[in-house]
Amino acid sequence: MNGVQDKGSSVFYHPAAGGVLLVLASVVAILMANSPLSHYYDLLVETPVSVQVGALEIAKPLLLWVNDGLMAVFFLLVGLELKHEFLEGELSDRRQIILPAVGAIGGMAVPALVYVLFNYDNPAAIKGWAIPAATDIAFVLGILALLGPRVPVSLKIFLTSLAIFDDIGAIIIIALFYTSKISLFALTVVALCIVMLFLIRRAGVLRMEPYLMVGVVMWVATLKSGVHATLAGVVLAMFIPAEPRHDGRSSLHELERSLRDMVELVILPIFAFCNAGVSVIGMGMAQLVHPVTMGITAGLFIGKQVGVFAFCWLAIRYGWASLPRGINWINLYGGALLCGIGFTMSLFIGSLAFEQSTVNQVFDERLGIILGSLLSGVLGYVVLRLTLKAPASPAGAEQSAG
Repeated sequence: MNGVQDKGSSVFYHPAAGGVLLVLASVVAILMANSPLSHYYDLLVETPVSVQVGALEIAKPLLLWVNDGLMAVFFLLVGLELKHEFLEGELSDRRQIILPAVGAIGGMAVPALVYVLFNYDNPAAIKGWAIPAATDIAFVLGILALLGPRVPVSLKIFLTSLAIFDDIGAIIIIALFYTSKISLFALTVVALCIVMLFLIRRAGVLRMEPYLMVGVVMWVATLKSGVHATLAGVVLAMFIPAEPRHDGRSSLHELERSLRDMVELVILPIFAFCNAGVSVIGMGMAQLVHPVTMGITAGLFIGKQVGVFAFCWLAIRYGWASLPRGINWINLYGGALLCGIGFTMSLFIGSLAFEQSTVNQVFDERLGIILGSLLSGVLGYVVLRLTLKAPASPAGAEQSAG
């Protein structure tokens, strides 16, 4: 996949660096939330920030500016990645997409079912059913980077492709299930922006600036409409031209490259810092066995591996797909375990699921995400470390040839 082999084509180009920064930001947030600095941490994420132009005002705490604003840039990059892969990457070949697509379906459906089993009798908690359905590919590729050259390229391709379908599922879930009260006027403005983007595209405009200008207006209107503002980033990405301009470069590739490092090294760590600050002071068994905590932990750690592996086994068993070259069943199982790392997208969906809840579920939600992701990451690393063979050294290869 281009996202594995080509530096200029993937949001996950720096897996180790992005993963390390995510971990550091999360650890710093947890330490601050459990120290005398907790008051300052809360003040920081709750700092009111407002922007006003005439009668139009957007006033939100810093946390929501991060979740609604910065994450819209993340979703813009996700949308660019999706378009790139379907046009030119591995997902342009239908034969390559069946196994990761089927695995992604199982990896979303089974964790959601596991969560529902723990929380079916709680109307407030049931809103979090989609939290364990997500996979954080930045963390996954970061762990694969720790394993070095022993990881087959085919396994990276499979997991990255699966994560792309996982992102598509998350986008659909957010659009359908996590919206608030709808403003018809704002939605009308969004529709007009989409029409304008279509007309600009139809006119053959290849520069990205006109699209970005309309995209900003569309983001503001989406924010005011009740539909989650991050979806504006995905819609905008679908209109960015992939054809080369007079200078030989395409706006799609150029914007993708320019956003990648900012998203991986700045936006996602800031998001993790603002959302991972869970306090464990005074935590007891009641918090650990809370249905929300248990549902998310079990959904990520058990539901993900079962869903991904079982659905892939069925696809291969009935001849719909084949096992990727260079990996065996135990390697596939190790990859399925890593899919239980749902950190970034799980935190994001959790913030949407419980932001309107009258019951404070945030503590349980974040604790479950951290526990489930940690268990999945550690066990997945161990399984792959024990089962992947280190590549033969050049000297060893020469001796074997002789």
